[in-house]
Amino acid sequence: MEDAREIKFEIVRKFGVLSEGSRNWRKEINLVSWNDREPKIDIRDWAEDHTRMGKGITLNRDEAARLYEFLGTFLQS
Repeated sequence: MEDAREIKFEIVRKFGVLSEGSRNWRKEINLVSWNDREPKIDIRDWAEDHTRMGKGITLNRDEAARLYEFLGTFLQS
């Protein structure tokens, strides 16, 4: 019987590393499929070997587009 708390994920595409912290953990932005669902933009801390992760945020395409707009406005000010 499969553990109901197990989280499946697949990093579909790696966009890049935003920063690197202590213990070689990196804040990354990736396209991730969680539990066999549609992939979403994902920003979170990952262990170097991607076996462990921290809390993060996932965005669908529309949310990512809105964030892009907001960041553009912020960076121009």
